[in-house]
Amino acid sequence: MVDIVSIGECFIEFFTYEMLHSEAEWELVHSGDTYNVLAMANRLGTSCGYITRISDDPFGDYLLEEWRKRGIDTTHARQVRAFNAVEFSSSEPVGEGSKVVYRKGAAASTMTPDDVDPAYISSAKILHVSGISQGISGSCRETVMKAVKIAHESSVLVSYDTNLRVNLWESIAEARDAMDELLPYIDIITPSFPHEPAALIDLHSEREVIDWFLERGVGTVGLKCGAEGAWVGTPSEIVRIPGVAPKGLLHTSGAGDTFVGGLLHCIANGMDAVEGARWGVACAGLKVGGPSIEAQPTLQEVLEVLPSVQAINVSR
Repeated sequence: MVDIVSIGECFIEFFTYEMLHSEAEWELVHSGDTYNVLAMANRLGTSCGYITRISDDPFGDYLLEEWRKRGIDTTHARQVRAFNAVEFSSSEPVGEGSKVVYRKGAAASTMTPDDVDPAYISSAKILHVSGISQGISGSCRETVMKAVKIAHESSVLVSYDTNLRVNLWESIAEARDAMDELLPYIDIITPSFPHEPAALIDLHSEREVIDWFLERGVGTVGLKCGAEGAWVGTPSEIVRIPGVAPKGLLHTSGAGDTFVGGLLHCIANGMDAVEGARWGVACAGLKVGGPSIEAQPTLQEVLEVLPSVQAINVSR
């Protein structure tokens, strides 16, 4: 069994350093919000497994091969007769990047609650899901709900990244409903600040957002603040962690997921949320110095950067 289980969708990604509309040279990689979290935690040494559906074709074979090569458990990754979601991404413009995604009706969106093995969930330390996991189809939303309830009943920590993608929902209200249905079960939540809390709960300061989630029973609130770093709040303290970028800024895509991977790795291994957020900021700061998922740092790189990552207590 594994320490962290996640449910979601992984893209076949074609990456270029050139503009998307140019005659570019493409590199085949792979990415996806929940997968990126697993990839980072796994790279740091935590055992991880993925619940998903992928295409029954050479692209699906490629994903399985890559995951197994990295040591990610694939026993609950099913190949089905459907196309795999595809993303074309570029590091241009530098520091921001750009992407085009084709995902509607893809393999992962066909997941159903039958894909959830209660024994697999209940044997983990953490279950990680996201608003994207819920949003790609109605059956995926039901699948996430089943998994989260099993985790909660089994005393498995539930981690939720709001990861708001407005194109996946009929309205912001629907995305809010999806978050609200999980709130009673969530132990760790990691929205991107300021835009996701502003859209979902109409709050605009770090303290207000942290307090709002803590008051609703969430034990750890991690706010991903881009280049500014992160805030983390628990019932006992609120801490701000300034961002770092030891390798400079090339491509920010996946940095937030990388932060969450570092955070969950620490929590799964007995460290507290503040230390986990320090690791998360170090991981994300290193990742933005390179392109795609391949830029996620090694354990040694993270350990070298950690001394420069400060935790500033801003509790009242």
